[in-house]
Order: sequence, then C-alpha cells, then structure tokens
Amino acid sequence: MTASSSAPERARVKLKPKANARALRHGFPWVYANELVTDRRTRKLGPGTLAVLEDDGLTPMGLVAVNPESKIIGRMLDTDPAAELSVDWFKSRLRRALDLRELLYDAPFYRLVHAESDGLPGVVIDRFGDTCVVQPNAAWADAHLDLLTEALVAVTGVSTVLKNASGRARSLEGLDDVSAALRGTAPEKAVDVTMNGATYMADLTGGQKTGLFYDQRDNHAFAAKLVKPGAKVLDVFSHVGGFGLAMLAAGAAEATCVDGSAPALELARQGAAVSGFEDRFTARQGDAFDVLTQLADDGAQFDVIICDPPAFAPSKQALEAGLRAYERIAKLAAPLVAPGGYLGLCSCSHAADLSRFRNASARGIGRGGRRSLLLHTGYAGPDHPQLPQLAESGYLKAVFFRLD
Repeated sequence: MTASSSAPERARVKLKPKANARALRHGFPWVYANELVTDRRTRKLGPGTLAVLEDDGLTPMGLVAVNPESKIIGRMLDTDPAAELSVDWFKSRLRRALDLRELLYDAPFYRLVHAESDGLPGVVIDRFGDTCVVQPNAAWADAHLDLLTEALVAVTGVSTVLKNASGRARSLEGLDDVSAALRGTAPEKAVDVTMNGATYMADLTGGQKTGLFYDQRDNHAFAAKLVKPGAKVLDVFSHVGGFGLAMLAAGAAEATCVDGSAPALELARQGAAVSGFEDRFTARQGDAFDVLTQLADDGAQFDVIICDPPAFAPSKQALEAGLRAYERIAKLAAPLVAPGGYLGLCSCSHAADLSRFRNASARGIGRGGRRSLLLHTGYAGPDHPQLPQLAESGYLKAVFFRLD
C-alpha cells in the first residue's frame, strides 16, 4: 500500500477560470485569494492545511498549503499532488540547498534556505556554524516545524536550531511572535562571523531578523574596493557595521557607523575591536535623516558613503512614500561625498523595482546638487538565489555612484 493511498483524503481547492494556471505550471509558487474558488468549504480550511490544487477543469496541478486568512491563499509545495510532507521530503530539499551553499562557501556561514527559491515557501534558514536560525513565516511551515527541525539536524549536523518568530510576514499569516530554541541551547552571547576580512557579531536571539544580513556580503566586498588608503567612510543604517567594517578591513583610515539602535552599534563596536579596527571606528546613534543633516551643518566630508535603510516600501501601498524616502536619503547624503568620492544606496523593498529605485536615487543625488556616474548595480549574494518566476525573491538592490 502506498503512502498516498493510506493517507486521509485531502481537501481539494480549485482555480477560477480566469486564474493564471499556466504561470503556476511554469513555476510561479503562489495562488492569490482572488484566483481561487473560495466557497464555504475552502474558507473553513485551517491555516496551513495541505490541499490538492486543481485547475478550473478539475485537473490536479500539485500540492498546496492553504491559508484562507492570507492574501497568498495557496503556496505550491510540490507538483506531485500525492506528495507526503515527511522527514524525507524535507531532507531532499535541504540537501539540495546545502549542496549549493557548500559549493559556494568554504565556511558554514550563509543563508541555507531562501524560501520559495529553495522549494520551502515562506521558510528562511540562516546558518551560523553549528547553529541554524529558522524563520517559519508561513502557516504550513509552522505546523510542520518538528519535521523540518528533525530533517535540518540530520542533513547539516548542527547542534542548535533556533526559531525566530519576529517579523511582519508571520503576523500577515496570523502566526505568533514567540521565538524558541527547538534543539540545543540558544547562545548566551553574540556569535563571531568572519566575512570580507572583518569579524561581525551576530546576536541570534535579540538582534534584527536572524542576527546578521548575509544578503549584503557581496555588496560589502564591492564597497571595500572603493576604499583608498586614508579614506574616511560613512555607513548609514549600519546595523552591526556591515559596510563600515568591510571598508575598515580594506584600509579605510576611519569609519563612522550610524544607526538608531544602541545594541546594534555596540555589536558593531565589538566587531571592530575583535577585528583590530577599534581605534578607527566611531559609532553615532540617532535618526539617519537627522544625523545626515547635522553632518552637513558641520561641513563633514567622506570619501565613501553607504546608506542601507530598512524597507521604506514594504508593500505596493507604501511604494510612493518609500520612493520619496529613498530620494531624500540620496539628497541628504550626496553633499557629504567628497569630490570624486562614492555613494552607495541600497533597497530591500521588493515593491520598489530596480528601475524605480535607481531613478529615485539619481533624482536625490541631483537634488543634492551633485552629478553622478552609475558604476555598479549589486544584488543579494548567491546564497539568496532568485526564483525567476517570483520577482519578490530578488528584493535587494544596491546602486553605487561616483560623484563629481
């Protein structure tokens, strides 16, 4: 007897005739609420329920996780409608993800699972040596967390697995915000992570997201190339010193890191100390817009400035306001760049595509009284692979300008 024939009969959900079934067959992983027939039976399905997705002709298309409370009502888990979410099912996806990262990185510090791109919709897993931090940002993943954890330990051999329940995505799915240690014991202090010649301090339990932003690693490296001996650099929205420490490692004479979070700046200072840069490191706590304004009033100049703000446009509704904020940041930062210096601007807003973000940045530079040359466009590193059918998987943009 097969597993599928012994399993209880699954719920079935059906696409509306005008839904884009072709996109789903070609790899698009989401079913929106307005694309699904939401009769009384479907609305009664609990968040995370597994169901067979059918097209409007009742042809099975695959196994989806349903959440009637979410705008993304269905997430495609497997093109086999009879697939069983067992430990082995999770292992197969985790092994594939691990094989890619082990090919790309010589140390176990990276994003191990990048949600839909790695076949685990809504799941983010960052690895810090013997510890993995899991963000189960979809109801189906939260419901299968025990199986995921067992498979994760078996595939990677890590001793500690932490659940991070912070973030906007979980609230949109109707999930709790309770973080926990799923295996092992949470570290009592920040974890050292070496990247681009610097040591970063990752707070895996009290920091932002999973504790460190691996996605910017390659952009840190590019910014470091812009540093000449004796350069003064400014890292705005620095978190734990991402760009600042990388530029110090490249030989910057001094780096000023600006952030609104005192704990984040303390971790940046600790990272500078461990890296041997403490005498060249300065922290400045405060609102980034206010600090940039004050620096201009003080006549400050820097050879390289990087601004890496949080998502100013986390949704389509926030897009226009977000673009204005990106433009304003560029306008305030541009006058602080020394002639012939460099300005890097970043966006992690998936709602703001590259073209609109780049244009807003260029407008801001112009409004700041500077002319610019676009040198380089950066994205998240290869441990954050993009699913071609899902624009949201390529959320990170970084544009680097040389200013006259």
